[in-house]
Amino acid sequence: MDTSYPREDYLPAPSHKREPAPTASASPLPRDHLIWSIFNTIYMNFCCLGFVALAFSVKARDRKVAGDVEAARRFSSKARCYNTLATAGSVVLPLLLATLVIMGVIHLSKLAQDSVSFFTYQFSGSDDEDK
Repeated sequence: MDTSYPREDYLPAPSHKREPAPTASASPLPRDHLIWSIFNTIYMNFCCLGFVALAFSVKARDRKVAGDVEAARRFSSKARCYNTLATAGSVVLPLLLATLVIMGVIHLSKLAQDSVSFFTYQFSGSDDEDK
């Protein structure tokens, strides 16, 4: 009894059929943006948009593998849109918040300097006039 693996008698015969070469007019397969979606889900999940983008990316990849290019293109477009929103929300909003905090600190420091000069009592020549 031969127990070697793999057995040659169970291997399929090699096929000599050639697949047709893609033509120049064929549109390229849509991108699924999966890596960008994973990055947004892990690091920049603003309002759960990264997770939504990940769901559409997986759907786009599934449709692309199944051969439904039109559905893959729609899901890919939605994934790109949600990825863009998640990235913009995670980058722009903290920058805006930091700008507002810095502007608030500058305003409060000027206000504190003005109030210190207003509330300080100056011993100057004005006291001599009352005598």
